[in-house]
Amino acid sequence: MNRRPVLLVIAHGSRDPRHAATVHALVRRAGSLRPGARIETAFLDFDVPSVPAVLERLTAEGVRDAVAVPLLLTRAFHAKADIPAVLRQAPPSLRVTQAPVLGPSPLLTAALERRLYEAGLSPADKRSTGVVLASAGSTDPEAIAVIAETARELRHTGWCSVRPAFASARLPTTEDAVRALRADGVRRVAVAPYVIAPGRLPDRIARGAAGADVLGGVLGPCPEVARLLLERYDEARAEERIAA
Repeated sequence: MNRRPVLLVIAHGSRDPRHAATVHALVRRAGSLRPGARIETAFLDFDVPSVPAVLERLTAEGVRDAVAVPLLLTRAFHAKADIPAVLRQAPPSLRVTQAPVLGPSPLLTAALERRLYEAGLSPADKRSTGVVLASAGSTDPEAIAVIAETARELRHTGWCSVRPAFASARLPTTEDAVRALRADGVRRVAVAPYVIAPGRLPDRIARGAAGADVLGGVLGPCPEVARLLLERYDEARAEERIAA
């Protein structure tokens, strides 16, 4: 009998059907890397199944342990408040451990570069290319600090310049960051969306990238993101065993 905790991936959700489709593709890829693992997907809003619905179903099936991995790149309000609140609704017989969010991680830096290479760049282009690291945006200082750290990590891989940008809640916008790189004399400008799945804010990033030379795709089911999901699950399990 498989006694490993269920891996519960918790995504934000969106009215855009591309969002859920991308999340499910990512979960399938993670499952292909961990044969035999049970992975469930739930959404905080808009999409189904909801987190409470999945928790109830797992309880009805007699599942005793689950590890919830937030499909979030920074530790902002959803990770600090929304997800803990909904996980507290789990029945007492189901123990749910919340894993850390995905970022920051070198695997995310690698995934960003993968998407830029798929969009037409190559490692040889780094010295002449400035990158706009375009995230959804947040009012949480901790989340903004993670974006800045990720931009520094990306810059250290060899790109001539990396500027953070935000689709909401904060400046600069993607368009502003593209113009700033042009003003700095950067020969080629690429926009790297630091988002998991398509939706309203990623579409805003794409519109702001109109003046750039290259627009990378959302991270989606990158192999690196799938590996990171499993890493966060394993880390949470290890910490839980130590605490016990």
